[in-house]
Amino acid sequence: MPATALPPSGDQPGRAAGATKTCDASGMAEIHRMFRAGFSEGPTLVNGVTEGDSAHADVVGDHLDMLSVGLHAHHEGEDSGLWGALESRAPSCAVHVARMKDQHAVMLVHLGELDAALPAWRASGRSSDAADVLTALDGINAALAVHLPDEEQHIVPVMETVITQKEVDALSEHGRKATPKGHMFQQLGAILAAQPDGGDEWQREHLPPPVRLIWRLVGRRKYEANRAELVAGRRG
Repeated sequence: MPATALPPSGDQPGRAAGATKTCDASGMAEIHRMFRAGFSEGPTLVNGVTEGDSAHADVVGDHLDMLSVGLHAHHEGEDSGLWGALESRAPSCAVHVARMKDQHAVMLVHLGELDAALPAWRASGRSSDAADVLTALDGINAALAVHLPDEEQHIVPVMETVITQKEVDALSEHGRKATPKGHMFQQLGAILAAQPDGGDEWQREHLPPPVRLIWRLVGRRKYEANRAELVAGRRG
């Protein structure tokens, strides 16, 4: 369904265009950048695995699984904690919320295909098993190309007039809690790398000084080691 022009931020009294912001929802676009970058790179990483190299396939598959878990959680948080609030507080946004739900349903199909295809390919490294992974990634990337800009254009502005900062923070926390065990630095590095400035501003905004120090001393090195493993098959 093509995007339509967004009505003024809900049709409640005092919610006209230019109303005072109730929260900062810029984090939505920031996390979207990670999903765009990560999944768009996916086919290249999969194709970079030498036929039968199950060890390399397992590394790439683990990375794709992390992205899938993250996107599942991101959308689950919106499904349970955002759409109902927008529908009740900004009724004129209902058409956009309905479209978001439809887009989530499409994405869920493609993510399910990826989740189902990864185990066999991770175990074999064979191109015959990679075919289903690549098909799923094509579907995910096509769905992201429709959904993410639509959400950023038509949902985020309404969020910032009717959703509280506490609610926005709860959405972020829901996503963080879903990070697979042992993947914190891998995911953090992916978020930082996807930001326009390499993540410097994101760190200052979202990470307390002790965590930034841990990232500099330990996290960045672990992230870079993982990146080296991911692209190992593309060298030379």
